[in-house]
Amino acid sequence: MKQIILVKYGELSTKGDNRHIFIKTLKNNIENTVQEKINIQKFHDRIYIETNQTNKVMQQLKNIFGIHAIALCYQTINDEAAIKETLLNIVNNNSKQTFKVKTKRANKEFPLTTPEINQKMGAYILKNSNLKVDVKNPELTITIEIRDNGTFIYTDEIKGLGGYPVGVQGQGILMLSGGLDSPVAAFLALKRGLEPIFLYFDSPPHTSEQAKNKVKELAKKLKKYHYDLKLYTVNFTKIQENIYQQVPHNYNVIIMRRMMYRIAEQFAKTNNAEVIITGESIGQVASQTIASLQATEAAINTLVIRPLACYDKTEIIELTKKIDTYETSIQPFIDCCTVFVPKHPVTKPTIKACLNYEQNLNFNLLQQVEIKLEDLNETTLAVL
Repeated sequence: MKQIILVKYGELSTKGDNRHIFIKTLKNNIENTVQEKINIQKFHDRIYIETNQTNKVMQQLKNIFGIHAIALCYQTINDEAAIKETLLNIVNNNSKQTFKVKTKRANKEFPLTTPEINQKMGAYILKNSNLKVDVKNPELTITIEIRDNGTFIYTDEIKGLGGYPVGVQGQGILMLSGGLDSPVAAFLALKRGLEPIFLYFDSPPHTSEQAKNKVKELAKKLKKYHYDLKLYTVNFTKIQENIYQQVPHNYNVIIMRRMMYRIAEQFAKTNNAEVIITGESIGQVASQTIASLQATEAAINTLVIRPLACYDKTEIIELTKKIDTYETSIQPFIDCCTVFVPKHPVTKPTIKACLNYEQNLNFNLLQQVEIKLEDLNETTLAVL
């Protein structure tokens, strides 16, 4: 009898022929995330982890997408006497008063049927402990899983993040700002198996080093959910000044977004990313009306994913608190999206007008733009 961590996949069970790819990706993500020494065994519907640091490892597993549930369990041989011994060890080390037994008999060669196991093991616990049976609302549910590689017994499951393992849906360029929305969009994209590459648009001297550091801090917080996230910074100053000088002010934001989309599309091609991901929510601001989103997206051919499209601000704020980005996002440092915002931005822009105004812009600046990989290991955020 030994303790082992049981990892359940949940949604991965629906993936058919691609299942092995999802499980392999999840195993790799676990190996690259967990900092303690572990030994992993993967099967078609379970992963088993052996370690001397169970509590630390389980805490880290809670932040890995693709995991439905985690349980610390006892592993023993497929033998009735060994199972009884393990059960007695479990019930003698808890303070609950009522229980029930739930069995999953994946190994059909085990001589007892599922109902027989439930009845026999329940009777054994009842006879050898102070616990009472309560099948409707037990304080303690004892799960027995009898499989080809042994019997696994556990009492508590920790809910995982669910979703898909990060990376199974490829990569996407995520336009990360210092606001509330884009970090949540990143979290939701990660949940669906997309690996975001963060792209931040910096506009010095109109934006400060503090604003960039805030975005770096957000990227660092999101690394809790995937070990290999990267942040790149675009020097957007010349393009933004060119827009401000050449475009009617009510169209500034729409044209700026179109230029950002173009840069993101170029960057996606160089990184073999298939989509662009944004934190836009329908109707939240003038640049996110349906007409504005259509006019912006018309500038590129790459698919745009908007995880927050139908979320309201209250729901978004709740998620920022859940993923621990709220306090960082509300730091009042101006980013390039708010530098030149007009008093009365257009809410129903047309693609024709956008193309007309863009004739006055210097598109050579798109080819000259500087994109820099940021170091996420050294960040100092000024907290007000």
